[in-house]
Amino acid sequence: MEKDFFYPRRNFASLPPQYADFETSKVVILPIPYDSTTDWRSGSRDGPMAIIDASQYLELYDHELDRESYLVGIHSLPELKPSMRGPEQTVERVYKVARDLIRKKKFVVMLGGEHSLTLGMVRAFRERFDRLSVLQLDAHADLRDEYEDSKYSHACVMRRVIECCPIAQVGIHSLSLEEHEFLAQHQMHPFFAQGLPLEEKAIVAALSEEVYITIDLDVLDPSIMSAVSTPEPGGLSWYEILRILRHVAQEKRIVGFDLVELCPREGPSSCAFLAAKLAYKLIGFSTFSP
Repeated sequence: MEKDFFYPRRNFASLPPQYADFETSKVVILPIPYDSTTDWRSGSRDGPMAIIDASQYLELYDHELDRESYLVGIHSLPELKPSMRGPEQTVERVYKVARDLIRKKKFVVMLGGEHSLTLGMVRAFRERFDRLSVLQLDAHADLRDEYEDSKYSHACVMRRVIECCPIAQVGIHSLSLEEHEFLAQHQMHPFFAQGLPLEEKAIVAALSEEVYITIDLDVLDPSIMSAVSTPEPGGLSWYEILRILRHVAQEKRIVGFDLVELCPREGPSSCAFLAAKLAYKLIGFSTFSP
């Protein structure tokens, strides 16, 4: 124990080898330091390792679940190098890596980086799960068809995802006229941030039995999550987002998830710790068997 204290391991939750071995771990953390299509405040490429570094200070006992969730095994992969050929090629690289991990029956948690990375994850999960739906928790709709000459921008990610499978959007409180018109044309009804306390059952009902969750951290109120690339006033509280995720986990099968858009230099270190705790809570919700 003393040696572990002096030389903490740089993996998620600083776990010892018996709980972080790839072969025996149920959960695999995939960090991807990428923010090439970010158009306002860059720096989300530093998010994944900031989350992993903050996670070493987590209390590993979850009193809500009455268990230590890390006992399922959590292996942290090295950072995945993005493709310098462009965003489409980076998405393809994410897809190939995620597909391989899913084939090995791992529960994959992707830490971004920017939101465009989610498309590669969803494509891989959609191959494995025929009835997949995606739960998006986000301040922004991300439904533009093209942004700054790219269909693979972070601002277009859910437009590409919806070409793969159905989505349910939660916490939205900013969108463009183009996105508003797209939603109306396709009769889509996001769960806007202002109405969330009354909508938990409806959120669950909007999802299929197998759910992939993508969380853009700007869905949270800036008072607790200022370290994001594209902040918006308003948003969810800590307990609101946990309540939504807990209900989804109780009623559906969560097959994987991602946390994206942490931009560490834009806020206090508490933001990285919040992201690490949110990841650990969702690992617990997703892998908990009563």
